[in-house]
Amino acid sequence: MTRQVTVNSRSGRIEINGSRLRYVREDGVVIESEYSLEGASVLLNGRSYRVNKGAGKEMWVNGRRFSIEVFDPRDLRPGQGATVNHGRQEIAASMPGKVIRVLVSPGELVEEGQGLVVVEAMKMQNEMKSPKAGRVAEIRARPDATVGAGEILVVVE
Repeated sequence: MTRQVTVNSRSGRIEINGSRLRYVREDGVVIESEYSLEGASVLLNGRSYRVNKGAGKEMWVNGRRFSIEVFDPRDLRPGQGATVNHGRQEIAASMPGKVIRVLVSPGELVEEGQGLVVVEAMKMQNEMKSPKAGRVAEIRARPDATVGAGEILVVVE
């Protein structure tokens, strides 16, 4: 199982295979370990770390707090019976990344499929497009900002 993650605002990828865990940070650092849900511990380089779930998206590892978000890109795919794009639409980042460019301004009229924001994730640039024709109601993204998976970037009405 592979998931995109953000740990203390740093993007990465986590791969779980049985009791093996492999975490690859956006800067290329790789951390491999074994984990056990019994007793909530992680074994890294022969050293055991106690892991406890905190409030919300917090995890505590040996008394140190980490903010962790886990994202499965499949969650954003429309399922059967998905509704037509009527009304207010929020365009969200599909995975953690960095805003490269904002292509529209508040109040601007946009067409369906028009590019709104460019986000770089895992060394690929992804253009977030308008799901419908309408007016840009809000722009929450800022160039050079780091965004998390599911974070709202632009609102189109």
